[in-house]
Amino acid sequence: MTEQADNDRPVTIEVVDAVDDELLAAFARLVPQLSRSSPPPGREELSQIVSCADTVLYVARLGGEIVGSLTLAFYRIPTGLKAWIDDVVVDSAASRRGIGELLSRTAIEEARARGAKSVDLTSRPDREAANRLYSRIGFEPRTTNVYRYAL
Repeated sequence: MTEQADNDRPVTIEVVDAVDDELLAAFARLVPQLSRSSPPPGREELSQIVSCADTVLYVARLGGEIVGSLTLAFYRIPTGLKAWIDDVVVDSAASRRGIGELLSRTAIEEARARGAKSVDLTSRPDREAANRLYSRIGFEPRTTNVYRYAL
């Protein structure tokens, strides 16, 4: 667990190890702030993420309430172990408190501890604050094309 103070309300980062009604409600509130095209995950989807050894689901709590989330996924390829940060979201009511940075730094430390050779992520250009954050903490833009094949 990582902690940081925020005006007398502690910010904590926790690894999710069980899915409960509080977590489901938090994702029902957070996912629409992240994506207009993806519905919030249900209990089964979250349980699959939590039970997977190659995925770490983090939540950020502000004063005990879940206000953010980040998913860290690991994958092994012939050139080494890599990590990917995805679906980073902080409730708009809790923004500008360093929660995204704390989530990101916690994930980077976990990737380092597991021996990943790099951590990648993508961020839409219109997420200006997120892009500034990623640059500030050391992520560098890559000269590559990102392709998607929709299934």
